[in-house]
Amino acid sequence: MTTTPQNGIRESFRRLKHFPQTGQLRVIKNDALLAAPFLTVTTDFNGERGLLGVAFDPDFANNQRVYIYYTVPGSPPHNRVSRFIASGDVAVTGSETVILELNNLSDASNHNGGAIHFGLDGKLYVAVGENANSANSQTLANLLGKMLRINADGTIPADNPFYNTASGVNRAIWALGLRNPFTFAFQPGTPRMFINDVGENSWEEINDGFKGTNYGWPNCEGACNPTNPNFRDPIYQYSHADGCAIVGGAFYNPAATQFPPEYAGVYFFADLCGGWIRKLDPAAGNQVSDFATGLSSPVDLAVSADGSLYYLARGLGSVSRVRFTSAPNVVTLTFVTQPSGLQLTLDGQTNTTPFAVESVVGTTLTIGAPSPQQAGRRNYSFVEWSDGGAQTHDITTPDADTTYRATYRKIGRP
Repeated sequence: MTTTPQNGIRESFRRLKHFPQTGQLRVIKNDALLAAPFLTVTTDFNGERGLLGVAFDPDFANNQRVYIYYTVPGSPPHNRVSRFIASGDVAVTGSETVILELNNLSDASNHNGGAIHFGLDGKLYVAVGENANSANSQTLANLLGKMLRINADGTIPADNPFYNTASGVNRAIWALGLRNPFTFAFQPGTPRMFINDVGENSWEEINDGFKGTNYGWPNCEGACNPTNPNFRDPIYQYSHADGCAIVGGAFYNPAATQFPPEYAGVYFFADLCGGWIRKLDPAAGNQVSDFATGLSSPVDLAVSADGSLYYLARGLGSVSRVRFTSAPNVVTLTFVTQPSGLQLTLDGQTNTTPFAVESVVGTTLTIGAPSPQQAGRRNYSFVEWSDGGAQTHDITTPDADTTYRATYRKIGRP
């Protein structure tokens, strides 16, 4: 392995036998791959077809329901969403219930989509590719090139955005204008959805998922240029100089937080050809930074309840786990004024000096020196910070305890 995550992050992996989407869903239990598959379905696994997605019912602990998305062989083949009942580590024989049959596929074996996830609303969302026919993305006459929303039993919610304008099964359409969204994710505990859409010649996209939205394919790849009010632009895009296909997608909001505080709420995503994982921080204006490199054809990501990040690497046929194995490096930052007792701001919160806070090394903080201000019967005006920064500026937490001093001068008469 040549995986190189950031400092303090440890990566471990277990080799899996590689199945090219041939219909076996496998279980890893106590860090070991179980010999018996959870289930096996017969698939058409040409190209990008096969067993492509899995989701657990929100009430799985009680109803043991597991949903999958797979390509059914035939002339022509088609994709399907089915439900199974779990009994321990295997599915109950004969428990398959077909939830949704998608449109027949053309001779093109690519752009099948395949990700499925339950939203906070309890509905099942299904990402479907346009089957290499871009015209499919802009019509309400089929399910291809769309994000779908259905009830857990396969019926269609009456509050879907096109329920009254589409007909039949096409009422399941929740958003359109997508090319090949084979991964997406919900932020735990919120309705926020990020959709990864694989581009053609130029751009890979992360889109904010909204009901009734048109994401513009094939009229636009990446942000529309010129802008087009009929389509929603991605919140982030990267060129094919950095990769070829955006994959995975996982928000870092686990039940038990293992990574440092600055990871809370970040969105992990990867690229199949680039062999990397990056993170996007919605709280910092969707700023993107590197996380890991040297992966062998990653295809999916997930965050576990214990705060670990898992990634599926098709090139090695492996599932890998990334954990934070040492406590974050925390230092004390002390804030004072000259004269003492004046007020400073830290990330917008006002505090009377002197005061001290603990901060993780590398964390960005915003400090400010309100001016003018009054203490007792005297007025004071800001002069300078000890680090030479502007009156309000960002600091990056250093690797040692540090004091920041704001100097003021008296103004006027008492």
